[in-house]
This record gives sequence, C-alpha cells and structure tokens, in this order.
Amino acid sequence: MTDPRTPVLVGVGQVVQKEKDPLKAKDPASLMADAARLALGDTGVAALEGKLDTVTCTRFVIDSPGTRGGLPINQYTNLPLSLANRIGAKPANTCYGPTGGNSPQLLVNYTAERIAEGDQEIVLLAGVECFGSFQKLLMSGQSPENWNEDPGGKRIDIGYEKEGVSKVENIHKLSHPVNCYPLFENALRGEAGRTVEEQQQFIGKLMAPFTEVAAKHPQAWFPIARTAEEIATQTDNNRYVGFPYTKYMNAIMAVDQAAAVVMMSVEKARELGVPENKWVYLHGSGDANDLWYLTERQNFHSSPAIRTMGQKAFAQADWSIDEIEIMDLYSCFPSAVQIGMKELGIATDDPRALTVTGGLPYFGGAGNNYVMHSIATMVEKLRAKPGAKGMCTSNGYYVTKHGIGLYSTTPTVGKWQRENPANYQKSLDAMDHPRVEEKPDGSAKIETYTVMHGRNGPEFGIVMGRLDADGARFVSHVTEPAGVHSLMDQDSLGRPGRVATTDTGLNIFTL
Repeated sequence: MTDPRTPVLVGVGQVVQKEKDPLKAKDPASLMADAARLALGDTGVAALEGKLDTVTCTRFVIDSPGTRGGLPINQYTNLPLSLANRIGAKPANTCYGPTGGNSPQLLVNYTAERIAEGDQEIVLLAGVECFGSFQKLLMSGQSPENWNEDPGGKRIDIGYEKEGVSKVENIHKLSHPVNCYPLFENALRGEAGRTVEEQQQFIGKLMAPFTEVAAKHPQAWFPIARTAEEIATQTDNNRYVGFPYTKYMNAIMAVDQAAAVVMMSVEKARELGVPENKWVYLHGSGDANDLWYLTERQNFHSSPAIRTMGQKAFAQADWSIDEIEIMDLYSCFPSAVQIGMKELGIATDDPRALTVTGGLPYFGGAGNNYVMHSIATMVEKLRAKPGAKGMCTSNGYYVTKHGIGLYSTTPTVGKWQRENPANYQKSLDAMDHPRVEEKPDGSAKIETYTVMHGRNGPEFGIVMGRLDADGARFVSHVTEPAGVHSLMDQDSLGRPGRVATTDTGLNIFTL
C-alpha cells in the first residue's frame, strides 16, 4: 500500500524564447513564471499558486561561483520569491539550489524527502537560463537592466557552493567545460582501443539519434536532425572547439529556456483532486560526487560516483537497468553520455533511446537547468505510457556532481525513503587517487589531452600527464605551434615529452 506522504510529480511546464531582439526578450524571472503557470495549470487544480508552501529554483547560471563578479549586472537577491510574486504565490519557504547541472534532480530528490517527512506539502520547482539574450545584450553593448530585483524575504540555500577547480587547474583553464570534456573523450578512446578516426565515427553515430529527438521536441533550441557524418566531420560550419570535439558535439550555452515541476504528497493530490493519470512517482534516487578536482580523479574514463548512486537508486526502486524503457542520460558532451552508459550498465549497441529531449547540444540548456526539462519531458512520456519505467541522470561541473531519478506512474509501496547520500559519499571521498604535482619538472608521458581552437584554428594544447619518476599527475599546456599541431596529427596518448613550470605557475609540456 502506498503511504499517504509519498511524493508525486503532478504538473510540468516548459517554454522556449527565441526573440531576436534582446531588449524585447523577457527577463529570466518572467520567462520562468511562464513555465511555472503551465506547470500549475497542468495539475488541473484551480488557483494552486495560492496553496504553494514552497517555491524552489535552480540557481541561475550567472549566480555561479567565479561568474558573478565579472559580469556587468546586478542580481536577483531572492529569485524564488521574485518568481512567487510574478505568479501570485505567497510561499512560506523560498529555496535556491546549488550550482551545477545536477541541481534539478538533486532538488527533486531533496523535495521528495521533505514531502515524505512532512516538512513541505505543495512545492513548485522551476529554473531558467537566458544566456542567449544575455549574450546578445553584451555583444550589442547593452546592459540587462531588468535582470535584477530585491524582493526581500529569507532565501534558503540548498547544498553548498564550492569552486569547481583548484588553483592550478584554474591557471590551466580547466574552469571551462569545453576544455575538460575532450580530455575524458580521448581517455575513453584509449580505453576502447579506437583510433582518432574510429572514435569520431563512433561519436557521430552515438549523437545523431539525439538530434532526431530534438527535431521533434517543441521546446528544442536546434530542432534539426543531423547525420552521424555531419556531426563527426570538421567543416567551416562545424569547426573544432576542443579536439576531438566539433561544434555539433558541444552543449549549447546561448539559449533562453525555462521549465517547472509541481510536487506534492499523494494525500494532498487526492485532497485537491489532481487526476491520478497526472501522477508520476519517484521510485529511486541518488546523489553523489566524484573526487572533486579533475586532477585527482582515478582516471578519465570512469565515474565511481555514477556507479554508486545508480546502485543505490535501483536498490531503492527494486528495479534493474534492463527494465528502463525511457531514459535521458546527461549529455553536455559525448564523453558524459559514454561514462553514464558505462557506469549504469548500458551497452554501446543498446537499441534504447538515450534521451527524451534531444540532449544539451541540440535541445539546448547548458548551465544549471537542463535536467528540469528532461524531468518535465519524462513525466509527459510516462503519462503517455502508463506503467513504463523511466530514468533521468544529471551531471554538474566536470563529471563531478551527479544525480539520478527513477520514475513511473506505477505507485510505490510503503513509506517513501532512501539512503542518505552522505553514507555512501564517505567511501567515494576516501578512494585512492594519484598524487598531484603542481610544479612538475622532468620527463613524462601523456595520460590524456585536447587541443583548444578559436575561430581561426588551434590555439593551445592541454595535457594531463604522469611523471616518469614517480607517476605523479600534472596538468600542463602545449604552446609551441608545431607541438600543438603534432597533438592532432597523431595519436598522442602515451607520448613521451618533458614538462617544466614557469614563473607564472603555468606548466609547459614539450613533445
């Protein structure tokens, strides 16, 4: 029997804004309010906004650590309350999530616990990214003057904020995801034993079905189906960004999209008369972090955190990965998809679709809120296929922070509860890892690498390497033009060279 305090998702809404004139575009809080109204209306309950006790928002990407101070913009001091005011809600609690693409699933998992424990009753979760309009404003010399508000109130911050990179990683430009995920890609290629060309074709075939899903999604930023060859082949319109990734393999940051979800208890849903064919249950959940800093990872082709949280979520649901019919794997870059598949036990030739939206490079949504869209779309898919089992995964920073949700219209049994993620995070934090040498000097070999490109071609290489003397790991740049080109002209995994530290703290690797 289902416990009356069991959490259910009962309303969803999504919007996309493709206004070419950024001065006419809606501000983020107003765009998010549009999605919130759709989600509230989707429940079928009139005037539900007046019954909300909690409004929770995904953190706006420009509120992330290291970003705010460098932007010509003030801020929403309490974005959840700004949203509440726009929809006519007067919640007792206004909550704000942490930085990271894992945040929406983390917030759903957190909210489910609060509802099950009786701490919250009717909750609106929402998020927005308007980096598309923001970028246009900055490029035109305008300032987004209406992108700030101080409505007062007490904001509750969920989770914690921590820089995603160490000092030495920041010096070597690893704070940018486009610089990091290609490092995983080359490591995955090495583990699979593929050549560079074979891996490009593999990536194209992996991601082409994502574009086909995006082409049919009404909120997709790029609803364009592309062939594997189009994705994999470097052209003037599909230049390299971070070798081996072409433009069509990268998440799209410049979007204006918002999504919202309404959650409440089974008891409250019955009391308010929400039709049961709207209900979707969270059967399993998990949240976990890999070793925080990229340079400390065990390797660049696995994720113990994804593996562990997956095991915990499937144990909670008493399901197996083979039972999942509908899924959305976090897809900021192809390496994230591959690592997720590997750790969750999905074969590379599995015929099941890996996305419900089309993924971040094609549906759009880089930043913190993409997964709110995948969850909203998952709810719609499961309502259309009662009894089917669905899965959404999420990822923050650089394969660093992870979340998972297992969903179905089939009711859960008994009291809703899950294992405290802190219990299994302890063992993940205690895992052995390579020693990091911040000032390396001597002969070494390349562990993985990438070459960063601008619009005019290759600019510099990034090398993760190991010192021959003791196996310590280091991060470095390749700056000499011949060396940069050499990284791409041949398979550079395992190549020997020398590394030295400069006075600025930048490590230089010479082939």
